[in-house]
Amino acid sequence: MPSGEYLRYVALGDSQTEGLGDGDDTAGLRGWADRLAEHLAAVNPGLRYANLAVRGRVADQVRAEQLGPALALRPDLATVVAGVNDLLRPRFDAAEVAGHLEEMFAALTAAGAHVVTLTFPDVGKIAPLARPIRSRVFDLNARIRAAADRHNVTVAETARHAVAADPRLWSGDRLHASPLGHERIAAAVAHAIHLPGSDDAWTLPLPPRAVPARRQAVAAELRWAAAFLGPWLGRRLRGQSSGDGRTAKRPQLLPLSATPDSPADTGQWESS
Repeated sequence: MPSGEYLRYVALGDSQTEGLGDGDDTAGLRGWADRLAEHLAAVNPGLRYANLAVRGRVADQVRAEQLGPALALRPDLATVVAGVNDLLRPRFDAAEVAGHLEEMFAALTAAGAHVVTLTFPDVGKIAPLARPIRSRVFDLNARIRAAADRHNVTVAETARHAVAADPRLWSGDRLHASPLGHERIAAAVAHAIHLPGSDDAWTLPLPPRAVPARRQAVAAELRWAAAFLGPWLGRRLRGQSSGDGRTAKRPQLLPLSATPDSPADTGQWESS
């Protein structure tokens, strides 16, 4: 749909698509998918938008839990972004993860949706302690590109631009984008689908920043490990997920100005 005339947008994914790092659970999460919906609604005021993403979900859970409901909503635009939670697991199979993504690509495109996905930035530049999994990211990105090519899926190539790994685009936990990061991701997707009014300004670097001294950098890594890495590992050992007991924040197709509880909902929803 080159003209950008999208009227039914459905987002599938994990915490990044849910919007963690951009707002909070008290005031509400915004996130790149919400921001993209705002760009879409500016071009198409009749847009309705659903966000099925749930934090903590790995790729096979996104496929199992969200694909059926997404298809029932008959989107003309769908974003599918998952795999980061898989990358962090001790057992990681890039082919398996990409296979789950490809199943979603195939089903949604066959149903007539324009599907968009992302590639992931170099995590070693965002969190130095994550350097051991860089090769996993590169492998998964290559497989995402290949699967997308087979199904005519649009790829927003955030991985190929250095700004995507700028720490200022990431929140304190280094796993979720900051508000500025979510803004850039939304702009990247809008540009990838040639949405009127979009451009490549999202690729531009941020102003130079002071580089911390080595001692400061090491201290920052230790604080991050204590505040975020330790609790995350603890949940893994206990078999817990940040998404336990959670459901999608916006399971119905709604006008952007409406909330999930609003009587203005005219979307169609069927559980899988």
